Amino acid sequence: MNVNFAERAHNHNWKLDPIVRSLLDTDFYKFLMLQFIWKNFPTVTATSEVHNRTVRVRLAERISASALREQLEHVRGLRLRRSELVWLTGNTFYGVKHIFEPAFLDWLENGFQLSDYEITEENGQLILRFSGLWTEVSMWEVYSLAIVSEMKTRAALAELSEIELDVLYARAKTRLWDKIEKLRTLPSLSLSDFGTRRRHSFLWQEYCVESLQKALNNGERDRFTGTSNTALAYKHDLEAIGTNAHELPMAMAAMASRGSDDDLRASQYKVLELWSHSYDNELLIMLPDTFGTTQFLEGAPAWVAGWTGERADSKDPFIAGDEYINWLQRRGKDPRTKRLIASDGLDVDKIIRLHEYFDGRIRLSNGWGTLLTNDFRGCHPRGEDTFEPISMVCKLTSADGIPTVKLSDNPNKATGPVELIERYRRVFGSPVLTEEPVLV
Repeated sequence: MNVNFAERAHNHNWKLDPIVRSLLDTDFYKFLMLQFIWKNFPTVTATSEVHNRTVRVRLAERISASALREQLEHVRGLRLRRSELVWLTGNTFYGVKHIFEPAFLDWLENGFQLSDYEITEENGQLILRFSGLWTEVSMWEVYSLAIVSEMKTRAALAELSEIELDVLYARAKTRLWDKIEKLRTLPSLSLSDFGTRRRHSFLWQEYCVESLQKALNNGERDRFTGTSNTALAYKHDLEAIGTNAHELPMAMAAMASRGSDDDLRASQYKVLELWSHSYDNELLIMLPDTFGTTQFLEGAPAWVAGWTGERADSKDPFIAGDEYINWLQRRGKDPRTKRLIASDGLDVDKIIRLHEYFDGRIRLSNGWGTLLTNDFRGCHPRGEDTFEPISMVCKLTSADGIPTVKLSDNPNKATGPVELIERYRRVFGSPVLTEEPVLV
C-alpha cells in the first residue's frame, strides 16, 4: 500500500472529509452483539457515554463540538451497501456459515438506526452521550471513539508543514517496521489487529493491517490472523475477529439487580447461557473480568469449562493466563486445546514475552490495539506530544433505566455510581485490587 500520508493530510479539500465512511468501519463484535441485543432485548433502552481517561489532554480545546456533530451526523446517514450485506450474508466467520440471521440482516438494512446524542463540555473535555433503544445506542461505541481519535489527529496534523508531515510519517513507518521485524522471529505467533477505536486514522490503520499481512503471512502459516475492523476484513479478504464485550454482562447485571443478590451474582453466567443459545454453541470466548476474573472462575458452573477460551482484558495477562490454565486443569480440561486472548495495552515486546511464556501451554492469541494503529510517540518533528495516544472509552451507563457497573480487575477501569460499586463488590466478592496505570 503506497500512500503519501503527508500529501493526504496536507490537502484536505472537502467541505466534510468523513472519518467513518461505511457502517462496516467498526469492530466485528459490535455486529455480533447487535444481533444478540436485537434478538433478546429489542425493547430495552440504554445510555452510553464517551469518557477520556487521559484528563491532561483537554479535548474540547482541540476539537470543536460543531465539527464533531458533523461527523456524527454523517454516520447517522450511512446505510449498508448491497455488496456489504451480501458479504455479511454469505461469508464464513470462525468457520460458521450464515452466522447472521436473514431477519436480522433485513432489519439491519431497513430498520436499523443510530440513536440521538448530546454533546456538552465540562472541565475542558467534550462529553458525548447517547440514549435510546439499546439496539440504537450500542453501535455508537466504536464509531464515536474512532471519530474523536481521528479528529484529535487531524487537529495536530493541521499545525504541521508538508515537510514536517513527511518527517512524522517517516518516523512512524520506521517504528512500525522495527516492530514487525521483531515479530517475524516468532514462527508460532498468532496476532490480530484490535486497533480501530483509538487509531491515528482509518488510512493509517489500513496501512498497518496491510503491512502485517504482507510481512507475516507467507502462504504456509498465517501469523497475522485477521482484524477486528469489519470494513478492512471485507476489503482485504481477512478474518473478522471478535465475539463480545463488557457491555453485555454490565447490562444483564443491571437488569438483574432489581432482584436478589443471588440474581445479580448469577447474571454473569446467564449472559453466557443466552449467548451460547443465540449462536448455537459457537463463538464461545468468555470475558470474565467484568466483575472480577477470580470470583468468576471460582463460581462458574461446570459447563463454562467447555467454552473455547478466555479473553484477558484488564488483569496482567501473565497472571490471568496462569489462573485460567490452572482452573482448566482442575476441571480436567487440557489447556492446550483452549484459547487465551491477550488484548490490554499490548505492544511488541510484551507480545514476544507472552509468546515465550505461554508457548506450548495454551493457544495464545494477541489482539494488538492502540500501540499498533496509533503509536506516534516521539515522532513529532518538533518534539511535541500532540500525537501521543490517549485512553478513551465509551461505556454503557444504564440499561432499562438502571445504572450499570463495571468492577474490572483494574480499579482504574471501574465505572458506575459509588454506592452501586459497593453493592457489586459485596455481592460478587471482588476485593479492591492494586490499581494499575492505564496507558491506552
